[in-house]
Amino acid sequence: MKTLCIKMALVVLITSSLIIGYKEKQKENNIVENIIVENVLYRSDTPLNRYEQEKPIENPIVYANLTLEQLGTKIDNVMNSTLKGYGSTIASLALLKGVDPVVAASIILVETGCKWSCSSLVRNNNNVGGMKSSNGRYAKFSSIEVGLEAFINNLANNYYAKGLTTPETINKKYATNPNWYKDVYYYVEAIMTS
Repeated sequence: MKTLCIKMALVVLITSSLIIGYKEKQKENNIVENIIVENVLYRSDTPLNRYEQEKPIENPIVYANLTLEQLGTKIDNVMNSTLKGYGSTIASLALLKGVDPVVAASIILVETGCKWSCSSLVRNNNNVGGMKSSNGRYAKFSSIEVGLEAFINNLANNYYAKGLTTPETINKKYATNPNWYKDVYYYVEAIMTS
């Protein structure tokens, strides 16, 4: 009887250690299947290949059923001279700041004449929005990119943040000509139909 009890105890001990080992192995598998990306825990029911890169979404829609590339091309189709080729930059900066990229590009076109040949303010000062500095003179920027960013920031902070988001509402603060917004809409139409 004593021998039988010892054998039973050994069977229980071996079975317990196998069960504990199995549970530990399962914990390892669960750790491998739980992935943290930017502080968000994602759980997978299938093992993941740690060497396989996540595939980005190809050409996401960013504006009016257009990808960033398509939107940039539409803007570039209407821009000429110094600003030709900056369509994607304008679109990216505007989208990043919560500004309508087509309205921003249209204001640039009204202010610079870059539909044909950009104004001297653009060519000499990289100023794409007719912006003035604190001393009342036209602002000068170190590059077109810096000028575009300053212009988009101006729209975002001084217009869009205050609820002025359409050419009509922007017109009241931005331009002295009460019909300025009509010129902006002309270019909105030209960009969207290009």
